[in-house]
Amino acid sequence: MIIQQQKLSYEELLQQHFLLINNYKELEGKYFLLQQQFAQMQRMIFGSKSERFVPVANPSQATLEFNIEPVATVEIKQEQVSAHTRTTVEKKPNHKGRLKLPAHLERVEHKLEPTEDVTALKCIGEEITEELEYTPGKFFVNKYIRKKYAKPGGEGIITAALPTRPIDKGIPGPGLLSQIIIDKYVDHLPLHRQVQRFKREDIHIPASTITDWVKYSGNLLVPLSNVLKQQLLKSDYIMADESPIKVLDSEKENGTCQGYYWVYRSPVENLVLFDYRPGRGREGPSEILKDFSGHLQTDGYAVYEMFENRPGITLLSCMAHARRYFEQALDNDKTRAEFALQQIQLLYETERTARTNNYTPAQRLELRQRESVPVLESIKQWLAKNVTLVLPQSAIGKAITYSLARWDKLSVYATDGKLEIDNNWVENNIRPIALGRKNYLFAGSHDAAQRAAIIYSLLITCKLKNVNPFNWLKQTLSTIPDTKATNLIELLPR
Repeated sequence: MIIQQQKLSYEELLQQHFLLINNYKELEGKYFLLQQQFAQMQRMIFGSKSERFVPVANPSQATLEFNIEPVATVEIKQEQVSAHTRTTVEKKPNHKGRLKLPAHLERVEHKLEPTEDVTALKCIGEEITEELEYTPGKFFVNKYIRKKYAKPGGEGIITAALPTRPIDKGIPGPGLLSQIIIDKYVDHLPLHRQVQRFKREDIHIPASTITDWVKYSGNLLVPLSNVLKQQLLKSDYIMADESPIKVLDSEKENGTCQGYYWVYRSPVENLVLFDYRPGRGREGPSEILKDFSGHLQTDGYAVYEMFENRPGITLLSCMAHARRYFEQALDNDKTRAEFALQQIQLLYETERTARTNNYTPAQRLELRQRESVPVLESIKQWLAKNVTLVLPQSAIGKAITYSLARWDKLSVYATDGKLEIDNNWVENNIRPIALGRKNYLFAGSHDAAQRAAIIYSLLITCKLKNVNPFNWLKQTLSTIPDTKATNLIELLPR
């Protein structure tokens, strides 16, 4: 009886022992997770925002010897990586002397004479100094005077027709409307600040009136945005991403809801389309890309996985997102994270070589096959080997798991010279929205957010096409009311 009691006590103690071990491992995992979150918060507040990896032992950078004993580090057997022979381009100094003022600017001459008497002196030349000056934009009124002529016999009156105006019977001209829109959506100046600027010129326009002007202008551009969408979807290579925007909604408890701008860019055609949706579900990209076929490059968001098995579409992943995970894991496992970042940096060096030398797609494909493919294969082997050696919930574990699961999609870019290594091009197009959010904070309604998407699409396309957005918008607002639907393509930024 005593032996049986002792046996049961031993089994209970053994069970408690394993339970404590499991609790310890669980707490240890939570501890490491909290450590990672704390380190990321510190980096967000105090650290560098750049994700580009620069190795500590940079051979081109001089070092100072402090005679400090090196700290022991854990050695990881690195996979063999193919050697690369690259032709480095010698950088020329960027400084080209004093900035020359553009020749197209108006020159206002001010002739200055010495204070001394120069009557008996001979002029031997001139000393010319140029100064760039600025006069604030001025308002003026277009006054249309139309004479009225009476027909004989009281048959009626003849007057000249008014030119087409963006807002029928409205007071704003196309130039004023264009400047208001450019100030808000390109230079991120909210409408209420523009109202204050108008007041300084003794022009008092209610904010509600200016809001209506932007609304009417956005409605005018809807057909042109549809043409832009058609042209973009003709491309066989599109990048996609999304960005949040707060929208006023009286039906919500706190008065606002979270909407999303889905952004699609054709790198080959240099076209951008913003599509507003009240949510982040698959409905948006499913509707926009229902007839698309070709290469689709996205980040790791799960919504895009619905295109994986769709005929005619080849998914690419973004190397910058994979690199970001390893960059965030530097504080967790510096040795592994640095090794991965160094290998990814080799891939970006190849891309930099092709961009610096203006390689054609065919030349870039040949370079990638020679230099990038061996590195991609080596990294994949390293990921497969190390995925079982790290904690899955750790930062380095998440980085390796994320990359390994998508490595085939991350490597697709090396099969076609027109494809890009990452999605940064479309992310750069989202930056104006991020800047705008900090200034105008939210969209006034779902309709206002959709109009903003239309305006962003056209103005950012202007930027990609090196077109002056003000000149283009002024000309478009002046002519679009009289343009036939079949001729709208001619109004797109070129």
